[in-house]
Formats: sequence, structure tokens, C-alpha cells
Amino acid sequence: MLTQRRRGLVAAAVVTALAGAGGTVVAVGAQAATAGCTVSYAISSQWPGGFGANVEVTNLGAAVSSWTLTWSFTAGQTVTQLWNGSYTQSGSAVTVTSASYNGSLATGADATFGFNGAWNNSSNPAPTAFSMNGVACTGTVGTSTGSTSPSPSPSPTSASPSASPSSSPTQGAGQGPCDIYASGGTPCVAAHSTTRALYAAYNGNLYQVRRSSDNSTLNIGVTSAGGYANAAAQDSFCSGTTCVITEIYDQSGHGNNLTDAPAGGAAGGPDGLANATAAPTTLNGHKAYGVYIAAGDGYRDDSTSGIATGDNAESEYAVLDGTHYNGGCCFDYGNAETDAHDDGNGTMEAIYFGNIKVWGYGTGNGPWIMADMENGLYSGVNAGYNANDPTTSYRYTTAMIEGGANKWAILGGNAQSGGLATDYSGTRPNVSGYNPMHKQGAIILGIGGDNSKSSAGTFYEGVMTSGYASASTEAAVQAEIVTAGYGN
Repeated sequence: MLTQRRRGLVAAAVVTALAGAGGTVVAVGAQAATAGCTVSYAISSQWPGGFGANVEVTNLGAAVSSWTLTWSFTAGQTVTQLWNGSYTQSGSAVTVTSASYNGSLATGADATFGFNGAWNNSSNPAPTAFSMNGVACTGTVGTSTGSTSPSPSPSPTSASPSASPSSSPTQGAGQGPCDIYASGGTPCVAAHSTTRALYAAYNGNLYQVRRSSDNSTLNIGVTSAGGYANAAAQDSFCSGTTCVITEIYDQSGHGNNLTDAPAGGAAGGPDGLANATAAPTTLNGHKAYGVYIAAGDGYRDDSTSGIATGDNAESEYAVLDGTHYNGGCCFDYGNAETDAHDDGNGTMEAIYFGNIKVWGYGTGNGPWIMADMENGLYSGVNAGYNANDPTTSYRYTTAMIEGGANKWAILGGNAQSGGLATDYSGTRPNVSGYNPMHKQGAIILGIGGDNSKSSAGTFYEGVMTSGYASASTEAAVQAEIVTAGYGN
């Protein structure tokens, strides 16, 4: 993919590497090819223990049909996830290999890729030297001694986008929701969306669809780094047949992807998969699709990384269709049991949206944003009714749950305009078993923790963080969601 380099990066470090040409370049059919390159490396966001970076490599020599870029970190950094290519790392040495769609570079052409990494919280210097196809990137052109075969491509850490994204403008001005959470010290440990990237630098896959005509699958990526879903790729692939969403990829780098939920204590499985075209939407004029959950559908990941367990703090948000709900149990997104059974009070902490009144409810007829903490949908400190939790039914609704040691909160708002309302903020429910909490760290979407699956709803995006986000952070996230332009 040839893209414009993302503007508006939160630049913790930017370096342009210009190092000496010479040696051998991989250039198919070129026996005496000129070789040269430049590299721009930019850190887009940084948080305790992690960071995101964008890299652009420009070919100054003869055309190549594939490329590898190598560098060495100097402070113990490691790559944890990479998109628009594949990578290997041995000690400090990193090798990135082009994807099938961005390997061919004409003279003067560039390719970009992004990655998430880990650092020591002390020093995160940018690399100072890079080589492309074995040639040091100096900003000058040399002559190769002959063609060689490229080194074997390492196995990708995540699937490549289904189509080469275009260089159309991205939706944000430099920060996505997860960049904001990272800046606030509460980084995303799960980030799911079928509509857009949730990091300014994210340029990987959002979700996968499968068509009924031949059971083949296609990964749906974004149209540009930090941009919107490539809905056109889905439309083409699903034309004349039907498609379901088989997997929703985690953008955080923790690998917490959602697939069809297995059987649980309340119902058999595997659960149904969402119709991929049942929830069309637009974001600032860009077509996209949400996850339309009908009764019987559901997604889950019982083997996660980084998700809060025990009484550890977390924050969650989801953008939902506030007009699509029912009174079944339970349309949830968030933290659940790892064994798909009801393991008792406090073993869950998930956003619930709907109008069931069996365990808890608020004012009006619903729907309400509540917290599913297992054996209770809580609208406040009391089991059952809490007057401060209002009916919330914006067409695009922002729903948030925060949870820490003997404190939690419900926040809600209109995802198209305005700020957030705090519907509850206080101590854990005054019912035994919720203080301390006993969270287990699985992730569910559209179902209850025990695989109860009689609910309905539509999900567009959502994240889970490490740590209890501040009010200012949540307000900034809501403001960013508004700029995403749902329904515009």
C-alpha cells in the first residue's frame, strides 16, 4: 500500500534516517540496479509500558517487487503487533517484510506500516539506522552488484488487509480514542470496531466476513491509517450472496479478537454470527457496517491478555444503536467469566444496554445503560430500581462503565453531539459479593457471561482499558467519538 504519511502525530520522537548506500538490493530482473532509500520513523503515542509508531520507507533506487526493512532498538524495546507487513525480532534486531499489496515500489515511491511496541518506561529512543533489502538508507543512490533472492517472509502476526487501502483523508486530527486513553495513563487492552480505526496510527484489519456462496472469507481493513472501514471491499465480496461477521479484531495489540461464542451454562453453542450487512451506517460520509446482534448471536474471547481480573481497575465504552434493543438477557460488552458459566456475584463487569427489569432498571421505560456484574444488572448502588439512571435512546449512544476498588460509574451520552452525563458514581452495590470484585477477564459481545443469548442490539465500536479513566479522559474520548461523525 502506498499512502500519505499521517499528519498530526503525537510526536514523542521523530527521526529521518539517512544512512550510506551500497551492497546488494533485491530487485527482480535487475543485474546492476541502483539502490537507495530514506526512512521516517515517528512515535504516534506512548503510555506506561507501550507505544505506537508509524514508519515510512521511500525507495530512491530502481524499482523493487518486495522489500525488507531492518533496524535495531537501543533500549530494549520490542514490537508486539505490526500491520501492513510482517515482522520478526531477535534480541534488539527487527526485520519487517512487505505485505503482498505494498511490496512493489517504483523509484520515488513509498510504503508505510505501523506497529505497537513495548518499552521500559525509562527511555524510548528512535532507531538511528535502517537498511532496506540489505542496503543502508542514506538518502543517496548506489549501484548493486547484482540481484539476489529476498529472505523468506516471516509469518504475519496478524492477517493482511483484504485490499490495498486508499490514501483518502482519515477521520481524526491526530488522536483516536485509544491514543487519548493512553495519554491519560489508562491504555486500551482491547479495542474492537467494524467501522473505523481506534488509534490514529492503526492501519490493520478491523474484522472478517464469510460469504455463504462458497464459505470463503475476507478481512476488512481501513481505507487509510486511522481511517474508516473499507466497506467497498465487503460490498464487492458479498455481492449476490449473504455474509456474516466471523471475527472482530483487537486493535490494541493484545490479540483479544472476538469470535463466535461457545456453549455456556445458560445455552448451547456455538452462537450465531451477525449478518454483515444488517447494520449499515455512515461516518462523515463514509459507509460502514455495525455488528447487528439478533437473539442467538454472540461473540467471545475466553483466553485474553491484559484484561482486568480480580478487583483491578478498568474502564469500558461502547457506541451502540440506541433504538435497537430488547428485554432479553443480555446485550453486554465487556469483562466476563472465562468458563462461560455463572461463577457468582462480582465475576463480571460489562456494559449492558436494553430494557430488561428483572435485576435492575432506571427511570422511564428504558433502554438503560447498566453494569452486568453477574447475578445483577446494576443501575446504581441498589439492586433493582435506581432513580438516577435515565432512559437513554440516542440513535448513536455512547455507553461507559468504569470499575475500581469499591467504586464504579455509569456514563452515557449522544455519540453525535454533546458531552457525557454521569448517571452513577459511587461505591459498589450494597449486595454481598461485589466488594471486592472477582473479575475473570474474558470478553463478551451480545451475550451474558453464562452465554445467555436472548438479547438484541447493534455494536459499532468499543474498548476496554487498564485502569480507571479520569473524567477529563472520558470527556476527551466522547468529544473524539462525536468527531467520528456517526450518521453524518
